[in-house]
Amino acid sequence: MFRVVIPARYGSTRLPGKPLRALAGRPMLAHVHERATRSGASEVWIATDDARIERACQGFGARVVMTDPAHRSGTDRIAEVARRLRWADADIVVNVQGDEPLIPPAIITQVAELLEHSSWAGIATLATPIESADEFHDVNVVKVVATAQGRALYFSRAPIPWPRDAAATGGSGGAASYQGARRHLGLYAYRVKVLTQLAALAPTSLEELEKLEQLRALENGLQIAVATASEPPGRGVDTETDLEAVARLLAT
Repeated sequence: MFRVVIPARYGSTRLPGKPLRALAGRPMLAHVHERATRSGASEVWIATDDARIERACQGFGARVVMTDPAHRSGTDRIAEVARRLRWADADIVVNVQGDEPLIPPAIITQVAELLEHSSWAGIATLATPIESADEFHDVNVVKVVATAQGRALYFSRAPIPWPRDAAATGGSGGAASYQGARRHLGLYAYRVKVLTQLAALAPTSLEELEKLEQLRALENGLQIAVATASEPPGRGVDTETDLEAVARLLAT
């Protein structure tokens, strides 16, 4: 059994009011909520600090929790929901981003089951293969490396693992440069005890350097399970261009 929480804030530098922007005649957040409910989650909640989002959620029948507007991240917002609803330490909660209207329900289920079956981990997440040299070198694409058993070693905006031999022979732009590299997806499952612990920790040096919150977990010795996603994640929405592209996909 697992729950889903979708953190949603109204403010966005590149796309103001993003969760409520219309896609196929419905707020984007309604599409995310619908896909989360199809994952098999026992409960799906939306966590926000904005009354406009709360009203919209009530309009499409979602459970919504108003949270502290001072939260710095979605993780903090979800931790507040878990505390207020008194979820047990061992319960599993999945963080689904509110700007992923095409997220496959199957990968929400997958990340929850990955954590359930990884007794050594407090967090689970997914990745997909890197498909081009441009993607490998893009700082907006977060890369992850893990052990053979799926234990996360590091996340970075830099191209990792770095192919020393291919680079030395001038092949850093070819297929050899990114073979075996994986792109991290911003989808997490947490055990509630670890979620609460993580939210209480101060930001760490690597986290602030790379601007990656998951590094706070690694720097504090928390274990993260990583697996390859069973399906491509679908296009997220960060810009007006993304919104238009997703609208076209939903119209087909």
